[in-house]
Amino acid sequence: MRDSKGKFIVQFRGVRGSHPTPDFNFLEYGGNTACVEVNVNGHLIILDAGTGIIKSGNDLMKDYVAEFHKSPISATVLLSHVHSDHIQGLPFFKPLHINTSKVNIVGFSEYEDNLDETISKIAFEKSFPLGLNDLSAKISFYEINDNFALVFNNNDDEPELIKIQSDDDYEPEGEEVVVSCLRSNSHPKDGVMIYRIAYKNKSLVYATDTEGFVGANKKLVLFARNTDLLIHDAQYTTEEYLNSYFSKQGYGHSTFDMALETFSQAKAKSLAFFHLDPNYNDEFLQNIENHYTENCESCFIPKEGQEIVLC
Repeated sequence: MRDSKGKFIVQFRGVRGSHPTPDFNFLEYGGNTACVEVNVNGHLIILDAGTGIIKSGNDLMKDYVAEFHKSPISATVLLSHVHSDHIQGLPFFKPLHINTSKVNIVGFSEYEDNLDETISKIAFEKSFPLGLNDLSAKISFYEINDNFALVFNNNDDEPELIKIQSDDDYEPEGEEVVVSCLRSNSHPKDGVMIYRIAYKNKSLVYATDTEGFVGANKKLVLFARNTDLLIHDAQYTTEEYLNSYFSKQGYGHSTFDMALETFSQAKAKSLAFFHLDPNYNDEFLQNIENHYTENCESCFIPKEGQEIVLC
């Protein structure tokens, strides 16, 4: 694992939505589904477990094998929701198969089952040769909602789950890393969790699979106020979203313009268009990026493997 003490590094591991795109015309931006790796002050936090988490796990294993004194792999996976493109890489995340690993899985269950029961059934028992109980790693599950935050202290492998009592609880003290969340109901059928990761005076907001409202989602605008990096769903162009023959309204995804509106109202410092439609090839995305960056130098379409250093 990389040394991220005192640092806040974001790496895009998968930027696609819906399904992977293993195609020659998708190599520049990448074809893996949603996964963003965050190394912050010694803690590894992974946003979603789409197919992009597979490469993340492979790199962790290379570092682990190369170490003379092997430090156990410790990671926290924040799930926005349990649709397939956000969990399909989880069974292939190699640290889960190592008995020294410690993996925390955070999210909410969209069904009557608890989160661990839901993940066990959907990602493992019914679609993978191994069940969740067959995995070697120590796995802890955290059910989270808007009223709670996760606090990472020093070198602790497990975060502390605290109840939000005041606005101060959203902000880290000293060397703390604080993860807070906002539940959005704009994604069928049971909504999605939006996350904010804060360290010192820096933060990012991860808002995938959310559909914009007229005038923007004001709760999200407030949640993302002044964030350094807003990673926002932008699956469709406005033209496709409004297409008379095959409208994407109600699918639970935003357009590039919706993401830009939220970014502008939140006064965020930079915007990453995320959860890209699997039908948009490199040439198409490059044209879109050129169009938006003409008037917004802080907006970009992330490429798989790209890193952003916040501090």
